[in-house]
Amino acid sequence: MEEFIRLHRPLITGVVRGFDRVLFRGTPRLIASVSGMGAWLSYLGVLRKDFGAFAQDVTERLKRAAQAVAEQRGRPVRYLPSSSENKEGVAREIARRDGITEGLVCVLTSLEVGMGFDLHRNRETKHLDLVCRPRRCLHIYQYLVHPTLGWINARLQTWFPLTIKVCINGRRWLGRQMDAEGMGYAQRENTFVALDDPARAQELLDDQLRTDWPGVLDAIAAELSPGHREVFARYPLRYYWSADETEWATDVMFRSPRDLARLYPGLIRYAMASMGSADVMRFLADRTLTRVNGNFKGQVVTDLKERPEGIRVRHRVNANAVKMYDKQGSVLRVETTINHARGIKVYRRPEGQPDAPMRWQRLRKGAWTPWPRRTPNDRWANWRRGSAAPRGRRASVYGRSTRWRRGTRGCWRR
Repeated sequence: MEEFIRLHRPLITGVVRGFDRVLFRGTPRLIASVSGMGAWLSYLGVLRKDFGAFAQDVTERLKRAAQAVAEQRGRPVRYLPSSSENKEGVAREIARRDGITEGLVCVLTSLEVGMGFDLHRNRETKHLDLVCRPRRCLHIYQYLVHPTLGWINARLQTWFPLTIKVCINGRRWLGRQMDAEGMGYAQRENTFVALDDPARAQELLDDQLRTDWPGVLDAIAAELSPGHREVFARYPLRYYWSADETEWATDVMFRSPRDLARLYPGLIRYAMASMGSADVMRFLADRTLTRVNGNFKGQVVTDLKERPEGIRVRHRVNANAVKMYDKQGSVLRVETTINHARGIKVYRRPEGQPDAPMRWQRLRKGAWTPWPRRTPNDRWANWRRGSAAPRGRRASVYGRSTRWRRGTRGCWRR
């Protein structure tokens, strides 16, 4: 990536790197498993036969507490009959209509499928077994404009294990940081197409990595689920925060759409024609890989798709991917998406063994680990993908004809 930027420096106005979308998951770890949930119910003296009524009562208490907070602040509570309805669109329309620039926007509720505990009649043992399986239950969505993070949304599953998901956007957060410092910038949707001070903007993005995430997320959870303390009054439980999904984006801002449009077709052709499975796995799995191991049972895919905002090339290893696309005409974005952390190894010490030697181990998902460990891996993937751009003698691929076949969902594949 650095060599690509150096070669085209006269055409580039700035480069910024940082997290884009991050989805956190909060879980009360003790009751996240069948055994833990059973032990907690036994401590409270709740019999298995009474679990359904007990869980339903908790659901109602959580719902009433969330609605009370919205009513106190004069914000609407709306039930959505279809779980597929665009909740983000509904919330943004409410914010636009009511002129909300900070604080709670609305509370939306919907019946959706989630992993929850239920009872199973075991015919062999004649007992009621506690099991965890998909089930429909009420989910509470809270949309708000956070004083620091900007526009965020949080979701509470009101059936045990009462998981929470919080979604933030690093680029929107950067916008608020620059507003606070009076910095000038041009933004289209979620993309900065021009920055008065790219170096300072990068410093602000780096500051985001030093956030006390457990503290910030605990405060958001307290607003989303004010009934949590009441439910766990006899046996207090805190949420364990993990990063379920992360997107690390490198944005290269060009002086004009014409400059990027001249270079981008060659980048696309090179990505589709010359990047093999071993190259893709070096981006996302093993940095030292020279060929694909015969024991690998996953899927490595490179595909291309035309989207309204630009043409996207994606290299994917199972659920993790590196994408490249032209955004808003003048921005080249390379983005690493990690949805399955266990598929990636990082160089670290074993958990709970601070004196043990470091070795390659699976990437952990804890909210304190994405930043020091996940960030270098995302930067590596973006750097490797950007460095794979054609240059020098290999630039002859710009004029090379390539055959693609149409895949599923309008994608084109090699």
